[in-house]
Amino acid sequence: MKVIGLITEYNPFHLGHKYHLTKSKKLTGADYSVAIMSGSFVQRGEPSLIDKWTKAKMAIDNGVDLVIELPFIFSTQSAELFAYGSIALLHNLNIIDYVVFGSELGSLDYLKEIALILVDEPPYYKERLKKYLNTGNSYSVSRSNALEDCFSKFKLNRKYNMELKEIIRMSNNILAIEYLKALILLNSNIQPVTIKRVGSPYTETQLNHRIASATSIRKKIINGNMDAIEKYVPVPSYNHLINYINKYKKFNMLDNYTQIIHYLLNIGPIDNLIQIMDVEPGLENRIIRKSAQHNDINSLAQAVSTKRYTKTRIQRILVHLMANLTKPLFQDLYSHYPAYIRVLGSNEKGFILLNKIKKESKLPIIIKFSDHVKYEDLYLQKIIEFDKKATDLFFLGLDTNNTFMDMDYYTTPYIKKK
Repeated sequence: MKVIGLITEYNPFHLGHKYHLTKSKKLTGADYSVAIMSGSFVQRGEPSLIDKWTKAKMAIDNGVDLVIELPFIFSTQSAELFAYGSIALLHNLNIIDYVVFGSELGSLDYLKEIALILVDEPPYYKERLKKYLNTGNSYSVSRSNALEDCFSKFKLNRKYNMELKEIIRMSNNILAIEYLKALILLNSNIQPVTIKRVGSPYTETQLNHRIASATSIRKKIINGNMDAIEKYVPVPSYNHLINYINKYKKFNMLDNYTQIIHYLLNIGPIDNLIQIMDVEPGLENRIIRKSAQHNDINSLAQAVSTKRYTKTRIQRILVHLMANLTKPLFQDLYSHYPAYIRVLGSNEKGFILLNKIKKESKLPIIIKFSDHVKYEDLYLQKIIEFDKKATDLFFLGLDTNNTFMDMDYYTTPYIKKK
């Protein structure tokens, strides 16, 4: 019995995800698959296009056996924390043989070398990192530059050295490195496997390849051009998207939260904003100042962003502001993570996996959301409360009249039987 773990957002599940799933099983010979999936909000600091249960339906109907929610406190974080939260959850299931992820490089050796440097942080690397940060670069750019200096100075992996700059700045490579780091830090027995990314680049906005980017697919969906995306997503995904729009009437996006975010920025003392996750000293003043000049949230995030602070980081800050996720609270929850396994969807093979997890893992399995109250673990309650808050925020973006509040209590996981 071989089990693969996949770290996903499925926003929405498209042909690239289908390729990833199929190729992962073929490469590993795995019989079973588990997807750790972000829920109501995603890593780029945006609401998911569709609700987490629709995403779980897509995953299960396209061949994933078990979908587990990545808690909100990790789903809207930097690549480093997103990866750690996902790998830590897979690791603590105690049933995963392989974790399979995409990368532009398509080879593990070089990515592992980079991950080891980042884990060990040799003195020369730390010195160069500090230098680049002090010149006003973002952390990701500073880290990339420091890595380039290390590889150049110590003549590491000459085969790839000429393309190092490009390799360590590609989005899938960045996540792959963070997954490898997390596996090292956790001393995990899970074996990493990478698949070379195919199709359009992640940031491509046009549908110009059979395996189109998620960005281009979302753009068409948001613009109401459903016919244009039909051939770029599997049939079950397309059907679930149609069912979703018929039910909720619109897809979600960050600009749906314009009034909420401006309200929160205007009412609270600035000291409250300083405490929000990802806000560094001084950045709070820039956010407040720019918020008076820009109405919609997309333009606000763009205006606040600088060479040091990326637009996606600003978006994550605004999402954390809505959820009131502060730095001290996150650090406290981080030290007690993971605390539970939240099931969003399963097929019959998934229930075989759940039975095995019950035997092998110490974490409680939550299928019916209300069952979480049975557990006395304070940290479980705090972390899962953020999941509920994120769900409520998601539906508030669809309907400010609060028609869909407390959906975690009223929605059951998607169970597919033969």
